[in-house]
Amino acid sequence: MPATPTVGAEVPAGGPLPAADARPIRLKRGAQPTHSSLTGFERWCWRTFRRRVEALPPDPLLEENLLKAHRRMRADEYMAVVYGTTVVVGLGLIAAGAGAAFFLIDVVGLAPVLGIAVAIALPVLGAVGTRFGMPGNPASQAKARGRKIDRKISPAMSFVSAMSSADVNVDQIFKELARQKIYGEVAAEAAWITRDTELLGVDILTAIRTAAQRSPSKRFQDFLQGVVTTATSGGQLKPYFLLKAEQYEQENKLEMLSRVETLGLMAETFVTVVVAFPLFLVIIIAIFAVIGGGGTFMIDILWAVVALMIPMAQGGFIFFMYTLTQDMV
Repeated sequence: MPATPTVGAEVPAGGPLPAADARPIRLKRGAQPTHSSLTGFERWCWRTFRRRVEALPPDPLLEENLLKAHRRMRADEYMAVVYGTTVVVGLGLIAAGAGAAFFLIDVVGLAPVLGIAVAIALPVLGAVGTRFGMPGNPASQAKARGRKIDRKISPAMSFVSAMSSADVNVDQIFKELARQKIYGEVAAEAAWITRDTELLGVDILTAIRTAAQRSPSKRFQDFLQGVVTTATSGGQLKPYFLLKAEQYEQENKLEMLSRVETLGLMAETFVTVVVAFPLFLVIIIAIFAVIGGGGTFMIDILWAVVALMIPMAQGGFIFFMYTLTQDMV
C-alpha cells in the first residue's frame, strides 16, 4: 500500500507518489502556489475566439516573445485577445466615425461623400492597425525588458561577484539576487531560475541554460552561457564572476561616456536648429512681409513657423533627450 505523500509534496495526476519519491516544494510558510489567471476581458476573448485561434498554425516566434516579455499567457490566448480587441476597437470606431461624419456634414458643411468616407475609413484603419499591430507588442516589450536588464546588469554582477567571494553556492546566489528588487529585471530573471530549481525540481545548470535561451538581453545571455560553460568544463566560477563584473563595469562606463557625448552634441544642435535658426527665419519673413509685398501669404508662413515648426521641433528634441536620459538611469 503506497504511503500518503507529505504536506507540500508534488502529487502527479495519476495518483500519489511513494514516500521515497515525495519531493517537498519550498514555499514560504502560509504561501500557496499561484496560477496565471486571465482578466475578465481576456477570458471572454478566449471563450469567443478559441476555436478560431486553435485552427491557426502555431507561432513559435510569438510564444518566444511572450516568454521573453514575461507575459504569462500562451500564444493562442494572446491571439484570442488580439481578435477580441480588434472587434471592440472596430465597434468603438464605427460609433466614433458615425459621429465624426455627422459633425463634418451637418456642422462643418463637408460634402456627404467625404463624410461617409471618413465614417468608413476610421473603423477600417483602426481595426486593421489593431489586428496587425498587437502581435508585435510582445516583441517590443521583450526588447524593452532587454534594455532594462542591460542597464542593471553591471551593479547586479557586482552583487554576484561579492556573493561568490563569500563562497556561496550558485543556486543561493541567484536566489539572493532574486530578492534584491533594486536590480529590476535582472532580479526577475534570477527569480525564474530559482523557480525552476526549487519548484520544478530542475538542476541549477539546466535552469541557467534555459534562462539563457529565454532572456531578452544578449549580455545576460552571454553571462549565463558562460556560467554553464565554466561549470561544465571544470573551471572556477569565482574568477569568472569577478571578471564579468569588471567587464560590465568598464562597458557601462564607456556607454555612459558615449551617451554624455551624445547629449552634448544634441544640446549644441538644439541651440542651432531650434533657437537660432527659427529666430533668423522669423526676422527674415517679417522683413519680407513688411517691405517685400508678400502680404497675407508671408504672415501665414510666419504663423506656421511660430505656431507649428518651433513647438514641434522643441517637442521632438525634448522627447529624444528624455528617452536618452532614461536609458542612463
